[in-house]
Amino acid sequence: MFFLVSGLESVVAPPADFAHRSRLVTLAADLPGAVIWMLAVTPLAWRRAESSILPGLRWLDEQRRPFTDERVGLVRLPALAALFAMPYWLMLATVNLVVNFWAPHDVGFAFATFFGILMTWLATAAFIYLIAERRLRPLFADAFRGAPLPRLATAGIRARLLVAWGLGSGIPLLFIVLTPGALDRDQLLHDPRVVAPVFTLLGAIGLAAGFLTMRAAARSLAEPMKEVRDGLARVRQGDLSVELPIDDAGEVGAVKVGFNEMVAGLRERAILEDLFGRHVGSDVARRAVSEEAMLGGEQREVTVFFVDLVGSTGLAETCAPSEVVDILNRFFTAVVAAVAVQGGWVNKFEGDGALCVFGTPADQPDHAARALRAARALSEALIPIADAGIGIASGEVVAGNVGAEERYEYTVIGRPVNTAARLADEAKCRPSRVLAAEAAVAAAAGEASHWSAVGDVLLRGVQLPVLAFEPLSVAVA
Repeated sequence: MFFLVSGLESVVAPPADFAHRSRLVTLAADLPGAVIWMLAVTPLAWRRAESSILPGLRWLDEQRRPFTDERVGLVRLPALAALFAMPYWLMLATVNLVVNFWAPHDVGFAFATFFGILMTWLATAAFIYLIAERRLRPLFADAFRGAPLPRLATAGIRARLLVAWGLGSGIPLLFIVLTPGALDRDQLLHDPRVVAPVFTLLGAIGLAAGFLTMRAAARSLAEPMKEVRDGLARVRQGDLSVELPIDDAGEVGAVKVGFNEMVAGLRERAILEDLFGRHVGSDVARRAVSEEAMLGGEQREVTVFFVDLVGSTGLAETCAPSEVVDILNRFFTAVVAAVAVQGGWVNKFEGDGALCVFGTPADQPDHAARALRAARALSEALIPIADAGIGIASGEVVAGNVGAEERYEYTVIGRPVNTAARLADEAKCRPSRVLAAEAAVAAAAGEASHWSAVGDVLLRGVQLPVLAFEPLSVAVA
């Protein structure tokens, strides 16, 4: 840009004190000098760049992860690429200043061209920085995968926008301001139109440079922000496997690091919630997360469903421990499946038995019917797996957290729990292997038609006899 402007100034509006020099002679002195300078300096600058940049990329050739100092060097590469030619630009500006003092140019023209060269270097360096930073992003992402972001002074969002403004608008405007000072004052006053070609060229350069630099700056911000926006959309859809590449060491990179840390926290929380739900039940887990935990409970009408293996002691005596574990796992899998179909909750596994509840923690007005349907389905599902007794009882219980402040569990306590366990023991002696208390069948509405009374049953630990029912379709174990 400097050579275009200075050449145009020399030809269109040369100062009066060197008006005797022809325009062709001026161009013949400027353009070959510029070409010779570039040919001489380019190899030196290239070798200097190689010696400064290539050692920091050795980890790529060695196919290994970069060390900390190599990652720091990689972050500094865009600035290094932008600044490595600075000594040669300073030399060019100084030589030009001396030549213009020696030649029949006035002092204003000499300083105008000197600062013009410096401004041109600043514009070039800024553009190189923006381009180099964008081109190196894939390397940044590879180098910082799984590594902490270094705390370095890099160009942030504000600096990038200011650089883009300076390169696209500030420097061309500065050239326009300096141009009149480089021209002959008398000639400028006599014919102001003499600067029109220079201003036209500078305006065109400003428009083109402004578009290119703002486009580069906008892309350097818009592309990573689009990645963050797309990542947030995926997280909202439930995809917690998102991990953004860290391809920037500045503010944009910090935003991506924060996003990845946020998603990692959500991912860890989801894993903990899943494990928590597997241990205590998904409904209880959601209740524990959404409500303030405290000891105690509330009165609830529920149906308790208890299932217990027949002959578990003999099973442990005759089978290897691994076989017993396999039988228990298949047994509990069938229990969980049957209860889940009806929306029940497996409160706990107790040795070779399971305590299941319908009606809490989720409200279920038809809890009795659900429990009876689950019992009939489970009695058939267990035929090829294991022999077990099932007891069902309905009534009022206290449902809540029981234990100590440091450790507690959500459970149900009340007469129906004891009744269901005793009915399960009694059911082991009956062909159907299933017994339900009268209160459960009475509250089951249409499901009651699938059950028939078997008479009063005396249960261990219960003073009064209990009217028991069993399914009409008896599945003999």
